[in-house]
Amino acid sequence: MTAPPTADHTAEITTVWSELLDLPPAEIPDDVGFLVLGGDSVLAVRMSALIRQRLGVALGLAEVRVDTTVGEIAALVADRVSDPSTGSLPAITRRRADPHAPFALLPLQQGYFVGQQDGWELSYASAHYYVDYPLDGIDGDEAAEALTDALERLARRQPGLRARVDADGRQYVLPTGAPGALPVPTVLDLRDAAPEEIDARLAALRDLMNVSGPDPMSGPGLDIRLTLLPGDAGLLHGAFSLLLFDGWSAGVLTRELLALAQDWNAVLDPLEIDPGDYVEAVGALRGTRGRTADRDWWWERIDALPAPPALPLVVDPQEVRPTVMQHREFRLDPARWAALRTACRDQRVTPATALLTAFSVVLARWSGHRRMLLNSLQTGRLPLHPDVHRMIGGFATTMLLPVVPEAGVPFAELARSVQGTFAEHAAHMLVPGVEVAREVGRRRGTHRPVAPVVFQSTIGMDAAMGSPLPNEAGPLGRVRAGDYTHHLRTPQVALETRCFEIDEQLVLVFSLVAELFVDDEVTAAFAELVELATALADGPGWDAVPELPEALDPVPGEGLRIGALPGTGRTHAPGPPADGAEQTVAEVFEDFLEVPVLDRTVHFFTAGGDSLLAIRVLARLAAELDHPVPVRAFLADPTVAGVAAAGRAS
Repeated sequence: MTAPPTADHTAEITTVWSELLDLPPAEIPDDVGFLVLGGDSVLAVRMSALIRQRLGVALGLAEVRVDTTVGEIAALVADRVSDPSTGSLPAITRRRADPHAPFALLPLQQGYFVGQQDGWELSYASAHYYVDYPLDGIDGDEAAEALTDALERLARRQPGLRARVDADGRQYVLPTGAPGALPVPTVLDLRDAAPEEIDARLAALRDLMNVSGPDPMSGPGLDIRLTLLPGDAGLLHGAFSLLLFDGWSAGVLTRELLALAQDWNAVLDPLEIDPGDYVEAVGALRGTRGRTADRDWWWERIDALPAPPALPLVVDPQEVRPTVMQHREFRLDPARWAALRTACRDQRVTPATALLTAFSVVLARWSGHRRMLLNSLQTGRLPLHPDVHRMIGGFATTMLLPVVPEAGVPFAELARSVQGTFAEHAAHMLVPGVEVAREVGRRRGTHRPVAPVVFQSTIGMDAAMGSPLPNEAGPLGRVRAGDYTHHLRTPQVALETRCFEIDEQLVLVFSLVAELFVDDEVTAAFAELVELATALADGPGWDAVPELPEALDPVPGEGLRIGALPGTGRTHAPGPPADGAEQTVAEVFEDFLEVPVLDRTVHFFTAGGDSLLAIRVLARLAAELDHPVPVRAFLADPTVAGVAAAGRAS
């Protein structure tokens, strides 16, 4: 029997919505959806965390939809209070016995870790994000000390700033007193330098930080620097290892660092959990009813997932060794951005969905087909504790998303269809996209990325965090966040569209491996995305019927294209290990996989291995074979015979 919601439940949920949506409680009816009132998927996750904090009730991912109402949420809360066994997400109620003991990398972190060993095509020595912000009105005599003090206090408060990664692909947190545990900023004083020297030094510094990111295997996962410039100006530089920092963490760090720099006496609320507590709680979900149901849901659909958009390439990605990703950027001014948000509410879709739909239209035209598999980067922070959203850590996840824009249909209808697909898949994210992609690759017999085209939206993050980036930073002066410079290096990604807000503007970015594509085609595709976004802001884009190709799936045999690239697998004659090298590989496989390996054609991943375990296998083989086996060679032919052959050829 369903328990009726209480007035207290309804009032508290209304208060949460009021804070998130910046609306008076009187303007939030019980029967109007979160989306209609201005909410989105990022805010919906934050809403779930606040409800858990204030009412002690955990709501599952499938229950907190963007179209839900206060009344529906109140009814769910009442049901959960009357019967707690119906909940699918356990709470973190107990800390780890040893906060400095190693704990696992989450699936997306594992992908970055293997990429840094040159394991994947489109890999980088460091997967990281770089950004710098101009500063005005710096106190040149106190700025460096203020930044150093703020960073030290923040590292004592945030265990994630003291995290490291070991050679086996595990992470751990150093005690505050351990040597090198607390990151220290680097200061470059150019206040007395000539303009030519300043330009040259800044260009060299940006090149260095763009290409050489922080390595959490040997030091902190972030690199903070301050450049002092003439006229009380400066730059605040940050490079963040994607192994230990996600986009949400960068937002938390920037806000807290500037708050501490502004006030020497500022004291932030302490954290009750650390990244290890959260990661172990996520690991404990394995075998639970909710996660098992999500795995079954995905596994039933894996074989029907489409290929990625077959974008034409000028070179096989395996032949490219990129250093940075190229950016194309466009900003929608505040008035048009406000108009687009209003139009989205009127059409009952989120702004992120509208832009995702526009991106899918662009991809369909570029690739020549309509059915495609995209990769969507998500915050991934399950509401297991109120402090999850206040922590710094690498908690992001991915979600595979099949998109099929229908020909001959107005854009508004396409967007509502995409939103329905997104909501359906997002309700099953207890199984991360990386895990789903591994299974797709295993079934298709490929080690190539199965979804190298990515869509990421952090629209609504400022509202979810409770504030935009601060402008004032004490001795560091005023931050001009909208005048940033940034670069990204993400392994296995050929093209990524990112959407975010800054200075009340919408920013659209293409990040891509430029070596893969014809430059004019990239320019045309980005121009199409901008044209669609501005048409949606101005109004007529919603009723327009986009021109789309007739073909549903890629046409085979049209040159190099994403998703239709030649494989590198080799065929070996079956039988027992043929020589000493193959026997050594078979024995190492047996030790790590804990299954008999009696045939030289046994495939490491089919037998139960994963990419992180492969790194550990390679470390062992380096000591037992004549030559070390490169990670990429292992992944290209992960059979007993193939690995042994790679060891001989190295």
